Amino acid sequence: MEHSNLTELEIQRRKNLQSIIDMGIEPFPAEEFVVTNHAHQILEEYSEEKNNFQNITIAGRLMQKRIMGKASFAEIQDSTGRIQVYINRDELCPGEDKSLYNDLFKKHMDIGDFVGFHGNVFKTQTGHTSLHSHSMTFLSKSLRPFPVVKTDAEGHVHDAFSDVELRHRQRYVDLVVNKGVKETFVTRAKIFQAMRQFFLDKGYIEVDTPVLQSIPGGAAARPFVTHHNALDIPLYLRIANELFLKRLIVGGFEGVFEFSRNFRNEGIDRTHNPEFTAMEIYIAYKDYHWMMNFTESMLSFIVQTVHAKTEVEYDGKMIQYAGPYERITMYDVIKKYTGTDISKMNEDELKAFCQAQGVQVDNTMGRGKLIDELFSEKCEKHLIQPTFIIDYPIEMSPLCKKHRLDSQLTERFELFINGKEIANAYSELNDPIDQLERFQEQVKLAEKGDDEAMIIDMDFVRSLEYGMPPTSGMGIGMDRLCMFLTNKSTIQEVLLFPQMRPEKHM
Repeated sequence: MEHSNLTELEIQRRKNLQSIIDMGIEPFPAEEFVVTNHAHQILEEYSEEKNNFQNITIAGRLMQKRIMGKASFAEIQDSTGRIQVYINRDELCPGEDKSLYNDLFKKHMDIGDFVGFHGNVFKTQTGHTSLHSHSMTFLSKSLRPFPVVKTDAEGHVHDAFSDVELRHRQRYVDLVVNKGVKETFVTRAKIFQAMRQFFLDKGYIEVDTPVLQSIPGGAAARPFVTHHNALDIPLYLRIANELFLKRLIVGGFEGVFEFSRNFRNEGIDRTHNPEFTAMEIYIAYKDYHWMMNFTESMLSFIVQTVHAKTEVEYDGKMIQYAGPYERITMYDVIKKYTGTDISKMNEDELKAFCQAQGVQVDNTMGRGKLIDELFSEKCEKHLIQPTFIIDYPIEMSPLCKKHRLDSQLTERFELFINGKEIANAYSELNDPIDQLERFQEQVKLAEKGDDEAMIIDMDFVRSLEYGMPPTSGMGIGMDRLCMFLTNKSTIQEVLLFPQMRPEKHM
């Protein structure tokens, strides 16, 4: 066995592996191992009076062992938590052969190995709920040592596995050794489940739409490009699923939603990852006023379901998810935080105002981008409690229906929490003539150098020509929502495997 690139601890583990094989024990057995109970359940429900949890089987990683002559204690970590196991040599090995204890357990089993124990639950003299093991089954060898994270009597953590890049790159280690990491992703799953249940209970249909698209539509973003060899055409990874979901409304569905894995060829920071999850829902015969009420009800339901309350701490602030949320127009919120009404400014005037406000601009920016940058720099940071920003200028919303009272505005809202956009919704544009004109305006922006401008999707225009009923749609950034509901400051903390540069060597 070649050991040239291994540490001393890794070499010793491989020697232990060979010793286990030499004992006639399969170190990576294939057969099913039946587990009857888990650590959390035992610790929560065991009662000395009931004498329950007898003749049970548990399995997990060996995280600690304390050898005390003929008797030892081990600590096993399964998918729900940790539990102590008491092992007596003569009970574990009732015959003459004591090698299962003396050699396998004491000498050749390492921290991180998977092992199963069968026995009875009891309380030790010190009050620890433990399993008194009658038999032991070796289940899998760990060839790399785990970091041993310890907390002393004063509460100080030693040898912590805390390097952020290492934690994200080796999430499998992070999940094992750092408390609370797994719980974050369990909560994430509950958030998705609660949202899905909210929609299903209302009769809406979950669907799937293409990830590989010939035209990257539904958002203003730079796409990832790939190539289909058989068709010899470029394809794009989905930046949004909006246009496909609206095609389904044309086709007769009344309410559809999708948890969509999207890809945008943009930067990575604390709130952005090139691959992310969005949920989009489209409901016929509704408008953006209805969708605001719907969004308030949905978020209140999710938070209540996941946390059993509607107020949750994030970044040191208590965020109240029970509605109603404040509603303020885009122009009014800019006026509130800059002191100036920009609604009548043309592009040149707006560019000059942005520059005066210290907002960086360039020649590729049209009126919509200028307003967006101004809002981002001057307003977003003030929007801590859930707030609907409504009635966006038409230049900012190429897929949105014109406002019924002002043709220079659109019926759109974005929901902001703690200074970050969490949801985006429209009264959907269903006029195919107007839609084509909006697409053509996007082409002009692209010609000016805007590489996030939309491409004309003529098939989508054709679908609208068959007729789409009045519809409201809403998209929500699931990763950001999970950040807020797990009190995590970066998107990487709620992604199991965030995007990272490849390692130079293993």
